Amino acid sequence: MIRAGVLAAALLAATVTSAPTAYADTVVGSGTPASCTSQAVVRAVAAGGLISFDCGPEPVTIAMKRTAKVVNTSARVVLDGGGLVTLSGQGERRILYLNTCDRAQVWTTSHCNDQAEPRLVVRRMRFVDGNATGETTDGGGGGALFVRGGRLKIIDSHFADNRCDRTGPDVGGGAVRVLDQHRDRPVVVRRSSFTGGRCSNGSALSSIGVSWRIVSSTFTDNAAIGRGANPARSGTPGGGSGGAIYLDGNDIHLTVEDSTITGNHAREGGGAILFVSNDRTGTLTIDGSRLIDNPSDGFETLPGIFFLGASRTITDSVVR
Repeated sequence: MIRAGVLAAALLAATVTSAPTAYADTVVGSGTPASCTSQAVVRAVAAGGLISFDCGPEPVTIAMKRTAKVVNTSARVVLDGGGLVTLSGQGERRILYLNTCDRAQVWTTSHCNDQAEPRLVVRRMRFVDGNATGETTDGGGGGALFVRGGRLKIIDSHFADNRCDRTGPDVGGGAVRVLDQHRDRPVVVRRSSFTGGRCSNGSALSSIGVSWRIVSSTFTDNAAIGRGANPARSGTPGGGSGGAIYLDGNDIHLTVEDSTITGNHAREGGGAILFVSNDRTGTLTIDGSRLIDNPSDGFETLPGIFFLGASRTITDSVVR
C-alpha cells in the first residue's frame, strides 16, 4: 500500500512560508518587492553563504536579467526563499549555475570534477521559465539549474515550465542538469515538484554519472521532445528519452521514495524514467511511490520506465 499520508503531509509542509532566515550572510531586499532585483540575486550568489530574502509579506517573482553564478571559492551557497520567492528566467536564460570546472568561476583544484565544495542548497524556492537553449558549456542543459561538481540539494522547492535544447542525443535537464558530484554522492531532492519541463531528454532532471535520492516529490507534465534516441538513429537529431528523469553513466543509483510521477511523456524511451548504466552496475529503487500514465512512444522495460542496469527493486508502489 502506498504511503499516501506521508506524501500528502510532506507536500503540505512544503507550502509553509516563513520570515527571512535569521543569521543570513546576505539578505536580498529591504522589505519591498521592488528592492528584490536580479542584480541583488546575482551579487548574493557570487558572494556565497546563506542567502535569504526580504521582499515583503506577499509572494514575489524576481525576473532574472542575468544568470546567477556560484564562485568556486565559496564553501556553500544556500538560497532560502521562505516559500515566497520565485526566480524567473523569463524564457530567455538559465537561472542558476555552478561549475567547478569553469575557470571563469575560479579554478580551485586540479580535480575539479570531484571537489567537495561549493555545496549548493536551494530551499523553499520556485524556479520558473528558465531556458538553457543554446548553452554549450559541458554539453548544455539545465534550464533552471546547471551543476557540475561540489554537492547539490533541492529542498521544498518547485520548478515549472523550464526548458533546454529541443534535440540532441544526450542533452537534458529542462529544469536541472547535473554532471559530477563529490565522491559520487547522490543529489538529494526532498518535498519538491517539477512540472511543465520541455527538453530533448530528461525534462525535469538529467545527469551523466550521477546518483539521485528523490523523496516525497512530484513530477507532472514533463516531456522529452527530441527524436532518435541515443545514439541517434540515422537521419535524426537524437533524443526524446526520459520524460521526467534521464540518468546515464556507469555505477549510478536512483532511489525514488514516497513520490508521484504522473502524466509525463517521452517520444522515444522512458516516459517517466530512463536509466542506463553502461557497465550494468547501477541500481533503481522505487518505494512507496506512484508512477502512472507516463507513455513511452518508442521503448520501455516497464510501464513508463526504461531500465538497463544491475537490478531494480519496486516495493509498495504502483507502476502502470
